[in-house]
Amino acid sequence: MHSANDRLILHCDLNNFYASVECVEHPEWKNVPLAVAGNPDKRHGVILAKNELAKKKGIKTGDTIWQAKQKEPALLCVPPHFSEYMRYSKQAFEIYTRFTSQVEPFGPDECWLDVTASTRLFGTGKQIADAIRETVKKETGLTLSAGVSFNKVFAKMASDLQKPDATTLVMRTSYRKVLWPLPVSDMLMVGKRTAEKLQKLNIFTVGDLAAADRAVLRSHFGVMGEKLHEYANGQDNEPVREYVQKRAEKSVGHGMTATRDLNVYADAEALITYLSDKVAQRMRKQNVRASGVALGLRSFELKHITRQKILPRATCAAADIRAAAVTLLHENWSEDPPLRTVTVSAFDLSRLDAVQMGMFDDTSAAKAENLEKALDAIRRKYGEHAVYRAGIEGADFIYDKNDDEDFLPFQR
Repeated sequence: MHSANDRLILHCDLNNFYASVECVEHPEWKNVPLAVAGNPDKRHGVILAKNELAKKKGIKTGDTIWQAKQKEPALLCVPPHFSEYMRYSKQAFEIYTRFTSQVEPFGPDECWLDVTASTRLFGTGKQIADAIRETVKKETGLTLSAGVSFNKVFAKMASDLQKPDATTLVMRTSYRKVLWPLPVSDMLMVGKRTAEKLQKLNIFTVGDLAAADRAVLRSHFGVMGEKLHEYANGQDNEPVREYVQKRAEKSVGHGMTATRDLNVYADAEALITYLSDKVAQRMRKQNVRASGVALGLRSFELKHITRQKILPRATCAAADIRAAAVTLLHENWSEDPPLRTVTVSAFDLSRLDAVQMGMFDDTSAAKAENLEKALDAIRRKYGEHAVYRAGIEGADFIYDKNDDEDFLPFQR
């Protein structure tokens, strides 16, 4: 039963995306256990994706190649082809936009759709999800799992319940029965460490989390504890953003999959510092300032969130971007689950020459921008590595990459 006042949200998740693309491109691999493995020099030969046959052998995303080969000696490991994955991703997203303009990417293989206004044209949430699944299968050869619910968190959890190639409904009348018995680790952004801490508070299931004392959760987990309580009770009201294909014109972003997992604030903040610097440099090169900052976090378990913040004033200074991103980090992550990929983006762009500084504006903002322009000049003259920000040098998890390499495996 769908309440008239509820939103209708879909979460679409392309099954075993990288591995599935490889099998569509190479039909001869469809009946062999296959895994896509990252560059050994970058992530120590980590499994990025596996097909259903490999999954049945117990191979998990995040295993090292040697761990995976112990489980299945006949495993075929192939290198990633990110340009191909993005081509298939764009095809899938084009299909999604036939059903609604509100399509929010959650990486190249996942997204949310708000189809509340689409029911008159395309039928019920289940009918829309099934139509999308069939269209994607027919036009790309890929399968997807779809979750249908009244908010983003529950739609995402619903899509995880049946894989591959299925539609699962979790509505207001059924979420307590369907989701509350699940282990609390199935909740978005609950990693192993958070799950262990929750279990010490006798919180073992999503239902336990929903019934827990909000003040107790806040005292142990800060703001994130309150958010998890809201999520478990179906109180996630975050809207699905409009899909803009030419996102590069709307935002400037940089992300990185670290060479090891990050599980302390100091490491995550150092990576944010590095990324904020890259974003600010690009903005000055494009002659723009931004009025908002977004932070994307993808965990060791490959769960992902994106959060954003409006700035008090438009800026192209790395220090301002970093400050906003670090605030978002502390509001949405409690050093668990371990982070694998971090993305910093600046959005709501305006031309530098179109932004008027008011007479009462903080002059320190202009000073910060001028200082960073001076750093740009030093780098142009003496090379990118001539100047480092404090806290970055010596960080063993950061590897330098040029802009052309910015394929960001888990980011759209």
